Amino acid sequence: MSEERKKLLEVTKLRKYFPVSAGFMKKSNVQAVQDVSLYIYEGETLGLVGESGCGKTTFGRTVLRLYEPTSGKIVYDGDTIYDSEKGVSANMLPYRRKMQLIFQDPSASLDPRMTVGEIVGEALDIHGLYPGKQERADRISELLTQVGLNSEHANRFPHEFSGGQQQRIGIARALAVEPQFIVCDEPISALDVSIQSQVVNMLEDLQHEIGLTYLFIAHDLSVVRHISNRIGVMYLGCLVELAESYELCAHPIHPYAQTLLSAVPLTDPEKNRHRQRILLQGDIPSPLNPPSGCRFHTRCPYATERCKEVMPELKEHSPGHYAACHMLEN
Repeated sequence: MSEERKKLLEVTKLRKYFPVSAGFMKKSNVQAVQDVSLYIYEGETLGLVGESGCGKTTFGRTVLRLYEPTSGKIVYDGDTIYDSEKGVSANMLPYRRKMQLIFQDPSASLDPRMTVGEIVGEALDIHGLYPGKQERADRISELLTQVGLNSEHANRFPHEFSGGQQQRIGIARALAVEPQFIVCDEPISALDVSIQSQVVNMLEDLQHEIGLTYLFIAHDLSVVRHISNRIGVMYLGCLVELAESYELCAHPIHPYAQTLLSAVPLTDPEKNRHRQRILLQGDIPSPLNPPSGCRFHTRCPYATERCKEVMPELKEHSPGHYAACHMLEN
């Protein structure tokens, strides 16, 4: 009998709303994340895809509690770090060592007034790791070497590096405290294509060497398919489909996931020329005033009256393949 895999992170009905002023004495909420439930196994990579503004980054930061959740439950490695129903809101300092973030824009996430050694070593100082001066310097040198940089780079400033090198510095900073779980927030979108493959391969190598677990957020489905064990698809703050990487790419069952995958270019020019692409009508609704019922119904070619009135639940339609769509329930 195969051993049951350990769930490192479990998220249940997570919501994140941002209050905004919508006029004189009138307030509203941007519903960035709406009732998202998922889990991530230890040692796996869960990819998260969707259009810009669908809530991917907000979800990743809320899981780390860089944004405080509006409601829901977050369990990390068996510990409840947030539960709105029971009023649990754990002190996150001990978990910062276990949960880290790689930012999307490397140039904006590195303090231009600090040297690389100071940037990478800051987390070591906060958590009281490697207190000796030589120990600290050796650890910083080890981290820079681990991400493909030289130890003498520790004395340079961020502006002296290329975009790919800056992202490597950001990865070294995330690795400094020896985390278990890393949210990779579009870590390659600001890089050249040739550098993207280097960074993706490095992340895969680090995962195998250290046993890391990733939440990999990206737009490029071909990259997500390559690096991920499972893929989740988000639309307007909601998780609409979740499945094994190969299964979702080969047999998407939610209309929105089918649309996304139809836009991914194929390597075979002949197949790419004759494939049928799905074009959605209309614009993405505003998260300030999302549609009732299924949030995709305003653009879905299969929408019915029920879709306009009732929000579909994320249900398992085949082993390990989840989707939220009324059409699949018939």
